[in-house]
Amino acid sequence: MSTAAATREAVRERPFLLLALRAGVVNYTAAAERLDLDAGNDAVATALRRFAEDLPEFETHETSARVRMESGVGLVDTGAEAAEDALLSVGGSAVVPDAGSLTAVLATGDVDTAALGAVCGRLDAEGIDAEAAAVGNGTLLVVVDRREGVAALRAVEDALERVPA
Repeated sequence: MSTAAATREAVRERPFLLLALRAGVVNYTAAAERLDLDAGNDAVATALRRFAEDLPEFETHETSARVRMESGVGLVDTGAEAAEDALLSVGGSAVVPDAGSLTAVLATGDVDTAALGAVCGRLDAEGIDAEAAAVGNGTLLVVVDRREGVAALRAVEDALERVPA
């Protein structure tokens, strides 16, 4: 595999670096050292620079979504509660209203996997741990500790204003 191909593959394995390359905020030499490929750092830095030139420019868009918070949700086994009331059900677990002390933040409207990625990244940056997160059929859901509900709501609203395109 060529240095250029190995570099592109290594970058795709690190989505944060791909976004940074698109945004034009990468120190190529430092990134080359971090990738630790079997090529000289100068060659990898050059490959990064050329790859960045081929990438679409980083842009964001605002989603059209209504965001709300629902307190008192819980994570339960799908066999223990009626799954028909679940806000989310996956892998034998469900997020169910009136079943616990967690808070759900729901966004409905123009949401997709890019929006979910932006939301999860923003929650991580704020130090808010999500107990569950999903998107589907025009609804995005994150479940957080009750005490983090308001901060999570603000983070979700903010993230949906700048979703990477």
